[in-house]
Amino acid sequence: MPPHGRFPVTIDAPVDTVWPWVATLEQHVKWSPKPYTIEWIAGEPNMVGSRFRSVGPIPGDQHRQNEGEITERVEHERFALRADDDDGPFMNTFELRPVDGGTEVTFELAFPKMRGIRALLAPIVFATVGSVDNRKRMQLLKQAVEGSS
Repeated sequence: MPPHGRFPVTIDAPVDTVWPWVATLEQHVKWSPKPYTIEWIAGEPNMVGSRFRSVGPIPGDQHRQNEGEITERVEHERFALRADDDDGPFMNTFELRPVDGGTEVTFELAFPKMRGIRALLAPIVFATVGSVDNRKRMQLLKQAVEGSS
C-alpha cells in the first residue's frame, strides 16, 4: 500500500481566519518547513481547475518539479489539490472544522502507487522524514495563523 498520512492541528483562531492560509496556495510557502516556489500556469489561482507548477526539495532531489491542479474547494471546509510528478499524482487535502472557538485543520497526503525500488523506499522515507516534515508543517501553520491574529 502506498504511503498515506493524516496530520491534524488545532489553531486558536476561527475558521474564517484560518481559511485564507489554507486555501491560498501562495500562503503555503510561508509555513513550509522547506523552501519552495510556486507559479500559476492556468486558470484563476486557487480555484478548482487552476493549474500550478512548484519546485522544491524532497529526499534525494533538491529541485523536484511538479505540476498540479486544485481539485476541490468548499469554502471554509475543504481545499484539495493534486500534485503530479514523475511518480504519479499525490493527493493533498485540507479539512477545516470549528472546535471550541478555534479550528481543527487536518492535512491528508496520499501517495500514488509506486513501482520498483521506490515502492520499497517510499514508506521508509515517509515514515522517517515525510511524517516529521508534515507534523512540523502543521505546527508552522498554527504559528503563522496565531501570530497574524
